[in-house]
Amino acid sequence: MRIDVSIADRVGIAQEILATLARRSLNVSAVEVEPPHVYIEAPTLDGAGLDQLRSELLQLAGVQSVDVLGMLPGARRRLYLDALLASQEDPVLAVDADGAVVVANAAAVAASRLPEAQLIGASLLALVGDAELVEALIGRGDRQPAREVQIGGESFLCEGVALHEPGGGVAGAVLTLHAPHRIGERLSALQNYNAGGFESILGDSAPMRQLKQRAARMAQVDAPLLIRGETGTGKELVAHACHAGSRRRAQPFFTLNCAALPENLAESELFGYAPGAFTGALRGGKPGLLELADGGTVFLDEVGELSPYLQAKLLRFLNDGSFRRVGGDRELKADVRVVSATHRALEQMVTVGAFRQDLLFRLDVLQLQVPPLRERTHDIVPLAEFFLVRACAQTGRQRARLSQAARAALLANPWVGNVRQLQNVIFRAATMSDSAVIDVDDLELAGAAAGPDQLSAEHVGTLEEAVAACEKSLLQQLYPQFPSTRKLAERLGASHSAIAQRLRKYGIGPV
Repeated sequence: MRIDVSIADRVGIAQEILATLARRSLNVSAVEVEPPHVYIEAPTLDGAGLDQLRSELLQLAGVQSVDVLGMLPGARRRLYLDALLASQEDPVLAVDADGAVVVANAAAVAASRLPEAQLIGASLLALVGDAELVEALIGRGDRQPAREVQIGGESFLCEGVALHEPGGGVAGAVLTLHAPHRIGERLSALQNYNAGGFESILGDSAPMRQLKQRAARMAQVDAPLLIRGETGTGKELVAHACHAGSRRRAQPFFTLNCAALPENLAESELFGYAPGAFTGALRGGKPGLLELADGGTVFLDEVGELSPYLQAKLLRFLNDGSFRRVGGDRELKADVRVVSATHRALEQMVTVGAFRQDLLFRLDVLQLQVPPLRERTHDIVPLAEFFLVRACAQTGRQRARLSQAARAALLANPWVGNVRQLQNVIFRAATMSDSAVIDVDDLELAGAAAGPDQLSAEHVGTLEEAVAACEKSLLQQLYPQFPSTRKLAERLGASHSAIAQRLRKYGIGPV
């Protein structure tokens, strides 16, 4: 039985309480003194004995009450601390003032690759091999920023906090170790918290249904995937969906835009760098996306922009999963699925020597072609309406709708910038117009269009002329790809006679 003796704090009261238990020949297995309480665990004490003990203890000067206790506070704290440490997936170590390990959770035992009995009491210096870190924590009592250490042959990002006695002396330190893939999981969760699967890819036209069906099958195949398509078609959205539909869905997903960074930065972002690799580098080094995404997916956007050097380094990783950090001499391995995307004709780049053919073969195991917006005209108006609702919400204005003329103009526009251009046009219209109805003039399509032969706003006098100009431009662009009235009518979802009439009207093709 455990009891809580409430006391008035005075010298010798705890000793008198224990002497009372000793006179009754009660075995005491644990005592905790935390004035104004004395907590006692007496295994042989029963209910009848408690009543007699209580009457005797209450006769002592300063004893106020004697109550039954479920668990000693110290035991409860130890239980919660053990549970807390056991629940931590990151290794946690506590060392004393001599730098010897006194506490280690299960993750730390696994990371050290030592039996727990051997790890407890081991030297921190022998464990991490970083004399500067040990001296800073134990010798000077400094709080250490994150730095890389090696434990059990693996790299960890280490955070160290010195523990101080009430008088100011160093009593030890606590170290928390973060494996690169664990850091990657957290970063990916923050960056991709709202990234959806195939349901987030908008569009119900035949080309988009075919794309989703094909992508869903390829998502389940754990092999490199190359996504082709024009700029603005949503290649990254498809990459996210393929990751979400794969067996790696619970693991990290990271993106590297190969066109946005110079070669040296792109290399360090992808492969990481070793301590002291270059001026300005973090002291402890930095893991790259491949290490952070271990077990998950890395998306290389605009992979055709990689330099020849990075192409060779990426090829080696694709061959056996191994790589080296910038400035490093240690071979690392990562299990990462590489999904890449490009708007460029890589085969032509291979012909002129701008892209490695062997790398193209490794990247192009599976392939998806994202159709441009002009080939999925049935999706234009639904996409525009979706973007309009979102734009109204973002700008805090009342809901608006598209006029029939605006819908016709959207359908007639060539959309060289694809879905991204459509989204920008709708957002600009929702921002600049206060009307409840978005009309053709609000869309500013003449300024948004990217064709040298398109008419600008000052050359168009009426709505009919503007729509006709857009219609003519669209037919001129599509006719070379669909050089018959039947194919063109099928492509645009219109009747054969209507398309033939418009081709004759604008003098397009041998009709």
